[in-house]
Amino acid sequence: MTPAAEAMVDQLARRHGPLMFHQSGGCCDGSSPMCYPRGEFRVGGADVLLGRVAGDTPFWMSASQYAYWSHTHLTVDVVPGRGSGFSLEAPEGVRFLLRSRLMTDEEVERMEAEPPLPTGNTVDTKDTEAAG
Repeated sequence: MTPAAEAMVDQLARRHGPLMFHQSGGCCDGSSPMCYPRGEFRVGGADVLLGRVAGDTPFWMSASQYAYWSHTHLTVDVVPGRGSGFSLEAPEGVRFLLRSRLMTDEEVERMEAEPPLPTGNTVDTKDTEAAG
């Protein structure tokens, strides 16, 4: 995350409690990372848990988007302008987006040596979705 995105997540968490991100890859703003109160978005069985950002905020991505982005290094950023989705930052006049770059050969090798990322079918999503 960029420092600006992390500051926005901190601000939103103070107001809304524990958060989560999901990127579905749908049309329009569905291709942007959406921030929700944790537990208010049901993760699908094929969704991939990329990791945790801004401390303990889970970041999920749909399987189709993960297949598309798996060779890139992703950075969550926040920029001025409102998206048209239901993401928590919209009333603040900003929106989250992903910045990407191709992974280096060394990063690809490191990633391929790791076990597969957890999916909604392989983790107890209550641990990553439930508030509190």
